[in-house]
Amino acid sequence: MKKFNVTGTCIPEKHYMVDISDKLSQIIGMIENEEYFTINRARQYGKTTTLYQIDRKLRGKYTVLRMSFEGAGENAFRSDEGFMRFFVKKVERELIFLEKPETLLREWSNLADYSGEQCDDALDYLSEKITKLCRNDKQGIILLIDEVDKSSDNQIFLNFLGMLRNKYLFRQESRDTTFKSVVLAGVYDIKNLKLKLRPNDERRYNSPWNIASDFSVDMSFSSDEIASMLREYEQDCHTGMDVNGMSRDIYFYTNGYPFLVSRICKWIDEEGGRIWTSEYVKNAVNALLQMDSTLFDDLIKNVENYPELQKMLRQILLEGSRFSFVATDSAIDLGCVFGIFVKREHCVAISNVIFETYLYNHMLSKKSRDDTRLRVENSHFVQNGRLDMPQILLKFQEVMKAEYRKEDEKFTERQGRLLFLCFIKPIINGTGHYYVEPETRNSTRMDVVISYGGEEHIIELKLWHGEKYREEGIKQLERYLDYRSADKGYLVSFSFLQEKSYYSGWLPQEESGRKIFEIQV
Repeated sequence: MKKFNVTGTCIPEKHYMVDISDKLSQIIGMIENEEYFTINRARQYGKTTTLYQIDRKLRGKYTVLRMSFEGAGENAFRSDEGFMRFFVKKVERELIFLEKPETLLREWSNLADYSGEQCDDALDYLSEKITKLCRNDKQGIILLIDEVDKSSDNQIFLNFLGMLRNKYLFRQESRDTTFKSVVLAGVYDIKNLKLKLRPNDERRYNSPWNIASDFSVDMSFSSDEIASMLREYEQDCHTGMDVNGMSRDIYFYTNGYPFLVSRICKWIDEEGGRIWTSEYVKNAVNALLQMDSTLFDDLIKNVENYPELQKMLRQILLEGSRFSFVATDSAIDLGCVFGIFVKREHCVAISNVIFETYLYNHMLSKKSRDDTRLRVENSHFVQNGRLDMPQILLKFQEVMKAEYRKEDEKFTERQGRLLFLCFIKPIINGTGHYYVEPETRNSTRMDVVISYGGEEHIIELKLWHGEKYREEGIKQLERYLDYRSADKGYLVSFSFLQEKSYYSGWLPQEESGRKIFEIQV
């Protein structure tokens, strides 16, 4: 029986997998066109599985040498000679596995003719060995290296790239023989290694990989591609799921991030009783947000390590700021490298709902730790497993009036949304979850969707700028309720008036038939 896999390489015979044949065709086309390039994508984005699939597709037609720099010892990158011996050993293992002729293997592995006295440059010696190997192998050799950025801040590695670059250029002039194609895989694009280089190394950076072709293949999964995996699963398990509906739901939360897609499917299959409904997708997301994960660990580590990235995230998430997508902006570049940012309608956007919610949770945790005024007993707001949302909002209004009424307008404008999310999260924690609708997040409004006990509660947070803006907020909420096919919604208005009415109550909505509960704080 196949399984959904979230660790290591996915194997078609063992795991349910998305059909990525179109993506593979594009990549293999680049390889057969003799291009050198880097598959640079964020952690757990399917890079290793992609290299494995390339290997399977091309083996037999070409000699494919596939290796990883994961776990390479210190000696491998301490000197050119150390790297030369490390690389020779890696290739030797591949040639043995591929059952290449003994004469070819022996010639490659023999290092007896190398010595520091006879050959001053170990990489020159390695270059000659690569030339002989490629001349003797008539199929053409493809070199695939995974986890290259484990050592990409090391000058020895840059020297190696420079050697490959020179051989590539000489091959173009028919003056050398070398690998048909070289494919590197890692988080960082080798072209922008300055991100990882130490300051005193920057002067030695000389674009050693400027021969590489741009890699523009979309490695995320579309809704249709997710459906291809679920369709295979359904043929085996006969759960009766709506395959297309499930793929759309999973795509909504993940935006096709490969690990997140597989993790949701794995939870439903193994822990969710194989109940493939929208509600169980939400349950899987809620469980995922509470799991320990190296992906989430890396997400927070990267945000904390780069203050400019952290500042931009806070401006986007909490202040509703919009930034044009400028690839040369260092904060935007970092966010894209780490899989946090994507380009959407020419603007910077958080890559998926799960990352966005996890980042919100991280920010809320820090705020709640520093500000204890929002802590309330949550047992009063859950009745028969369902949220009493009007009572929750009335309590929030009470806390804001008692604890924050003396805060100035600037504080309320910048902190109001954060305070509301800090208040609501402990009440739903562990049972329900929330997300912010990206399309409504701007400097004046933000829609929060809370899922709890099989119900969705839609709340619009609006900054008060007069009665006209209040009425527009009500219309915006009505339009969003219509879009969500919901008949009930909630409006929280943050007012900057000195004498606030602290109004609360249900608004008459005779024409639309929808009910809206409003509070002003």
